[in-house]
Amino acid sequence: VQLQASGGGLVQAGGSLRLSCVLNGPIPRWSTMGWYRQTTGTQRELVATLASGGTTNYGGFVRGRFTISRDYANNTVYLQMNSLKPEDTAVYFCNVNSRIPFSLPARYNDYWGQGTLVTVSS
Repeated sequence: VQLQASGGGLVQAGGSLRLSCVLNGPIPRWSTMGWYRQTTGTQRELVATLASGGTTNYGGFVRGRFTISRDYANNTVYLQMNSLKPEDTAVYFCNVNSRIPFSLPARYNDYWGQGTLVTVSS
């Protein structure tokens, strides 16, 4: 599985960006898609996840500003980001987390894209 993230760039505070992550390869059915972000010197943090059943989860800082979605026809996961703030500046990574079939206790594979830089100016 290979992930190709794109869509980052420079935007003014209050603006919007849409990140895309193209999924190449067989994606296991019971997979969770996600977006994470990281700034220099900090740990990678969760931005949003989308489980195979449709359940979404967002980081506490999102507060209704971002939306994760998946286009099955185009094998792409999106992160729509609105009302961006300077503190949203980071490298954003897409992720696929898949349970290894029949593993007990459950074990998972994690796949990561290369990251796309989002810079929000004040």
